[in-house]
Amino acid sequence: MTRKFTGRHMAVILILFFGTIIAVNFTMARFALSTFGGTVVDNSYVASQNYNKWLDEGRAAQELGWTLKSARAHPDGIVVTLMDADGPLRHAGLAGTAEHPLGQREDLNLEFTEKRPGVFVAPLAEGRWKLRLRATRSGEDYRAIRTVE
Repeated sequence: MTRKFTGRHMAVILILFFGTIIAVNFTMARFALSTFGGTVVDNSYVASQNYNKWLDEGRAAQELGWTLKSARAHPDGIVVTLMDADGPLRHAGLAGTAEHPLGQREDLNLEFTEKRPGVFVAPLAEGRWKLRLRATRSGEDYRAIRTVE
């Protein structure tokens, strides 16, 4: 025996179809709003005033010949390797900040200790982090940004 397809059946199909679409849209909107911090820079005008200064700092850092060879997650935290033209960067200090890329966690100040020449370690919880690093030696600065997982 076959059942008749009625308007009630069509109404149920349409309600289920559009209900599913609406539920997925609300879920995706909730995820989008809960994971995005909202801004890249707080004031783009003020950031634009520093642009030339940032370019000059970048050129000065390139002239030093220092490079960030690697930044990787390790059971002890984060391990950063810095090099200069002669090999491992010796007698330098390293400081940094770890930022959650989506702004869900507070920024963390990192305190690095030099394990051996050019290799620095700082404790940091697991996860994906954007590192802002600043190496200093004899009044010279080198800045780098790296994302680690």
